[in-house]
Amino acid sequence: MMDRRSFSLSLGAAGLAAAQDPGVIRVETRRVVAPTSVLDKSGSFVSGLDKSNFTIFDNGKKQEIDNVDISFIPISLVVCIQRSANTEKVLPSIMRIGSMFEGVITGDQGEIAIMSFDHRIEVMQDFTIDTKLISDALSKLRPGSDTRRMNDAVMQATRMLGRRDRGNNRRKVILLIAETQDRGSEIKIREVLRQLEVDNVTVYPVNMSRWVNQLAARTPVPRPDPIPNTARVLPGGAANTPTTVMQNYGTGGGFGNYAVLIKEVFTAVKAVFIDNPQEVYAKYTGGREHNFVGLKGLEEAIQKVGDELHSQYLLSYNPTAEVRAEGGWHAIQVEVNKKGLDVRTRAGYWAAAKFDP
Repeated sequence: MMDRRSFSLSLGAAGLAAAQDPGVIRVETRRVVAPTSVLDKSGSFVSGLDKSNFTIFDNGKKQEIDNVDISFIPISLVVCIQRSANTEKVLPSIMRIGSMFEGVITGDQGEIAIMSFDHRIEVMQDFTIDTKLISDALSKLRPGSDTRRMNDAVMQATRMLGRRDRGNNRRKVILLIAETQDRGSEIKIREVLRQLEVDNVTVYPVNMSRWVNQLAARTPVPRPDPIPNTARVLPGGAANTPTTVMQNYGTGGGFGNYAVLIKEVFTAVKAVFIDNPQEVYAKYTGGREHNFVGLKGLEEAIQKVGDELHSQYLLSYNPTAEVRAEGGWHAIQVEVNKKGLDVRTRAGYWAAAKFDP
């Protein structure tokens, strides 16, 4: 008898896909997953809620919640670590956190992989439940080149997670320990966002202090200038374009209107300059940024990530025909029918084209 299965993917720019298992009748479902954290006035996570407590809106239209999964769903985690030349002073702290992952983040049924990146992207340890192997992999971290291919590394980590669980029976998480800026990636951020969406991966960035790294890094030996000073012509002024303004002044740590930003990322003919890709990844997937300086700060950041992962509600729904007919950016809003609570969820998702009702 032929096995009948339902293969579920969250909506994304790559569209809806079906499982590739041979001999299986493929049943597509239009399912969106919204990781949602609920906090009280003191900032503590609120537990004990069920489907009746939540209301979810897609582009302002109320949707029927199919399920509210609690957070003990097994976790597959890729720890993605920047190991460029200027991280020499911070890598010793990262090398000492291996024992935290099992108890704090993944739990009994979790699995972890370790990846590092500079100009290379190296899987230092494939998925395992053995914390000794994790610690051994971390102990081999060494500073590399000045390049930091963050986008390329996040893409590879996402694909690893997608191959690991094609049935969406596990939570797929990337813990990105890196500076906030990409340098040298071949893959554009829009491609990474599409893959994160298709594989239903959540990104939690833990930001290294770029300024601390620069102050602590060894001064490289300067290369001789191939162009003599007399051959250079200094410009009288620079063009005041949006790109140059963002390059010179940044974004103050927040983009504000993410709907506008993400729409521009997906629709712009040329690549959009993103000062902090980590912030985009976190907002788009439902993760949250953390910062650290030193071992204690790193341990606290990982503890916070673990607390949130094990306190989240995973709301899922199948968009109505009216919503499915709308292409482009879909904003997600979640409400709780109890007063005084702070609700956090992913900003939304991108549907590249209209889908048939």
